[in-house]
Amino acid sequence: MYSTCLFCKNNLGSNEAIEHFPVGRRLAFDTAKGRLWVVCRRCERWNLTPLEERWEAIEECERSYRGTRLRVSTDHIGLARLGDGLELVRIGTPLRPEFAAWRYGDQFGARRRRNVVKVGALILAGAAVPALGPLMGVSIGIGGVNLYNVSQLASGMYGRVKVVAQLTVGEGQVIRIRDHDIRETVMLPPRGELSWGLRVTHQGTTDLATPWWRYARFAEQTDVRGDEAMWAAAKLLPRLNRTGASARVIREAVAIATRREDPATSFSVTARIAAKQMAWNDFGKGAMLVRMPTEILLALEMMSHEDSERRALEGELYLLEEAWREAEEIAGISDNLFLPAEVSTKLAEMKHRSE
Repeated sequence: MYSTCLFCKNNLGSNEAIEHFPVGRRLAFDTAKGRLWVVCRRCERWNLTPLEERWEAIEECERSYRGTRLRVSTDHIGLARLGDGLELVRIGTPLRPEFAAWRYGDQFGARRRRNVVKVGALILAGAAVPALGPLMGVSIGIGGVNLYNVSQLASGMYGRVKVVAQLTVGEGQVIRIRDHDIRETVMLPPRGELSWGLRVTHQGTTDLATPWWRYARFAEQTDVRGDEAMWAAAKLLPRLNRTGASARVIREAVAIATRREDPATSFSVTARIAAKQMAWNDFGKGAMLVRMPTEILLALEMMSHEDSERRALEGELYLLEEAWREAEEIAGISDNLFLPAEVSTKLAEMKHRSE
């Protein structure tokens, strides 16, 4: 039974209302297609469940949804709140654009709201400085600048060592990607018999026993194409889209994402266009993802995750299981990044005794 979000590594919480699936505080289900998702309350992402017990859980969700009066619905999508606070999202038969807008609108909107709150807090702090008097304003201003510089320095250092994704490429080689490296990702157009791809920047060492201050100073680059590139895109794009977007931009992204049925075709077309756009290239590096318009990046993120779910529903459920194990592993890496070895050992002993 999984308990960690595939995307933000946050704990998904628990519920007591659905006996066959006690994970999550918001569950989305589609009875006709046999799909069950756990919606992360932190990042609003939908985690598809590969569990064998999902049919019993879906039936239980359907009974609970019909049995509660606290619900609202449209022709295709319904929302109900159970007694213990669990929210159920019932999917009927929406058109693809409608479902994409409903599903991804919450995610991108939540990211935008969090970003607006952060920016608003900085603006209010700056506006309050003059009202406190010249001397105090100058003092607070200097202190604020110093605090900002320190926070930026700390954030930059942490971003250079914080593992946010790992990919298995080639013949089983594992590359670990840190937050700072994602902005260097380049989109590669199809070439000859090669499909579209990504040029991924990562650190030159994968040895977790190496102290964080000794990580390789010179980054390496690895090209991934085809299925590997699609899997990588699903992991990296949310980091580039972390600030979300307005409702207008989300509508444009949905239109782009639902224009073609096959995500691989859409990625190939985008890669060809990107290679010719000089505004998206950075001193000859190629089509930098970070330079692309927001609506295109959001559309690519939608399509990459839909492709992952399609593969899972076609029988490749082990991909989801591997992804969840990887999510929990990365969460452990990030949590223990700056902990001394003796602290980690002590925590392991305490966990063993409690079990």
